[in-house]
Amino acid sequence: MVSGSKFFHKKMKSANSKKIAGHLKNAERFTKIIRKLESNYPRAKIALNYSSPLQLLVAVILSAQCTDKRVNMVTPSLFREFPDAEAFANADIRELEQAVRSTGFYRNKAKNIRNACKMIISDFNGKVPDTMEQILQLPGVARKTANVVLGNAFGIIDGIAVDTHVARLSKRMGVTKNANPVKIEQDLMRIIPRSRWLDTAYLLIEHGRAVCKAPTPLCSKCPILQDCPRTGVNKSR
Repeated sequence: MVSGSKFFHKKMKSANSKKIAGHLKNAERFTKIIRKLESNYPRAKIALNYSSPLQLLVAVILSAQCTDKRVNMVTPSLFREFPDAEAFANADIRELEQAVRSTGFYRNKAKNIRNACKMIISDFNGKVPDTMEQILQLPGVARKTANVVLGNAFGIIDGIAVDTHVARLSKRMGVTKNANPVKIEQDLMRIIPRSRWLDTAYLLIEHGRAVCKAPTPLCSKCPILQDCPRTGVNKSR
């Protein structure tokens, strides 16, 4: 007769084994998906235009609830008017608001940009910080923004940038059941090698824009249809 304690531990061991097997299966399937996406989007990369870590930080803040195309239309004149952190930090808030108005949520964005630049000057010697711990201290910066800036401006890969495209595709591909971006990021990091964290985000973004659209994906044109469980997809074209 098996004691209650032994039965519990045996059951837990079996559950853990199934969980590990599930992670391995997900990792193998997702690796196959990523390889196919690499073939279809060989030039996948960040779409925002920038020439310095500060410009990238500002552009990513502006990109919240806004297309990269619109941000790229706004930033050339914005960066001419405000060429450095000091210029942003000392900006008249009304002028800054008007300069970024077309990106939406302009009051909050202008406030965050100005306050972030004030902190960059006061706490980080005028330079955008290059560690996750420090950059997350800046107003308006959460993990998505931090991952984009660290990965692209500094070559520091500390996580995966989860935007709306990455979140949507991760669910449809069966990688995650979570809605929280931080938990989605953790689920992705568990099955993707660290060396591919940066590229994977842009492959998913490209595929999300081109094929796996919201709310209706173009599954008939999808190169990964045979490998995708299409979780939560009730209607497609």
